[in-house]
Amino acid sequence: MSEAPPPAVRPLPDAAPPSTEALWLSALVLAAFAVRAGLLLLEPNCGLAGDESSWVALGTQELGRPNRGLSPFRVRLLFYPPLYPYFIAILQRILGSLTAVAWVQAAVGALLVPAVGRAGRLAFSSRTALVAAALVAFYPDFVWFSVHFWSETLFVVLLWWALERVLRADVSASAGAAALGGILWGLATLTRELTLYLAPVAFLWLLRGDVRPFAFRASPAFRRAGAFALGLVLTVLPWTIRNAVVYHAFIPVSTMGASNLWQGNVPLTHLAVHAALGAESDPVERDRLARRLAWEAIRARQPGWIVEKLGEQMPEFWKAGSEILDHVLSRLPCRAWSAGQRMTLEVAVVGPYLVVLALGLVGVARSRPGPGAILLLVVLAVWNLAHVVAYATTRFRLPVLPVVFLFASVAVAGDRPLLVPLRGSRLVLLLALAALAAVVLWPGLDELSLWRALLGLPPL
Repeated sequence: MSEAPPPAVRPLPDAAPPSTEALWLSALVLAAFAVRAGLLLLEPNCGLAGDESSWVALGTQELGRPNRGLSPFRVRLLFYPPLYPYFIAILQRILGSLTAVAWVQAAVGALLVPAVGRAGRLAFSSRTALVAAALVAFYPDFVWFSVHFWSETLFVVLLWWALERVLRADVSASAGAAALGGILWGLATLTRELTLYLAPVAFLWLLRGDVRPFAFRASPAFRRAGAFALGLVLTVLPWTIRNAVVYHAFIPVSTMGASNLWQGNVPLTHLAVHAALGAESDPVERDRLARRLAWEAIRARQPGWIVEKLGEQMPEFWKAGSEILDHVLSRLPCRAWSAGQRMTLEVAVVGPYLVVLALGLVGVARSRPGPGAILLLVVLAVWNLAHVVAYATTRFRLPVLPVVFLFASVAVAGDRPLLVPLRGSRLVLLLALAALAAVVLWPGLDELSLWRALLGLPPL
């Protein structure tokens, strides 16, 4: 009986010399770290603001209390996912200061460049990937978050290396790459739990194509999808077991999700939500209360709930703003800014976002997406929808912003095999996307000092 031929390995989207691409990516990684190091050295040493205080307190106080140490069975960590607090705690113990932790985080932030570059090559082309990697290296929000104590940097890097491994597993028919993708996806989940509910997208995408009913064991696609799922489960399961042992309840990672879901569906502030839930002292019962109140609020808003939520949260998710502006201008961690300084900062931070977003719309309208590009679009859409269901801020779009970068890079790089003429249905698609973007962006423009100055409105 003849042996079945091995599964065909799909060729990479183009055949650019790998050594040249590696050199460019290496140069971009070094440049990205240099920019982040420059910000770390030159930025005024201001106090912590926003979520920074919570993350630092978890990493330096909760995980370092006497008689508790770093043991997961002794620390009272349930509301927040565990990986970023442990990242801070372990590095501070080894290196001796939060400043040293910030330097390591800056280096980790630079690793997003090759992750997006390699994923972009697998989903699009080398030229497109290099343009997107350059955008990641110098984009203001990615640079800024890399040197501040928010979980975004660690999370986005883990997520994009997970996506890169999933794309690699599909192109090379490698179960090993899929398993590593699952492990990285699990680490991303331990940093931001929402990623766990995004995992079925990657699992089903790996499973597509050559799955045969009642013959899963003989299917290479099933083996890859199974390896991804196994890597994910084995990474997350230890923390789930820890939660069961310490709190006697099934909590996959954390209890933050239910609180966010309730907050996003009631007319209460963040502080009011936490004050209301704080009346319940037991953290598990607090989670159950938040979940029950969230679903009650959602049911009460039917049947127009999803339409209302789209109108509320899409402008917040895609707003012409940034956490940098909120941190520097609204929270005032250092000093007040003059009107001219505010407008200069807005141009430097919001300007690149609007340019990339516009080019991204052109790229979507003109591109001929392959399977990898479709996966990235679905990830973006599901991530966006999840924050419509709960609530959105500009910070929450950061993990999927490289998808926009990649489609913008398609338009900039001009790879003919990836492009179709901008006429007929494609032109209609671009006009529809532009109209949607205008509707979504319009409500947030009033928060920009430059926009108000242009329209002759009083300053903020």
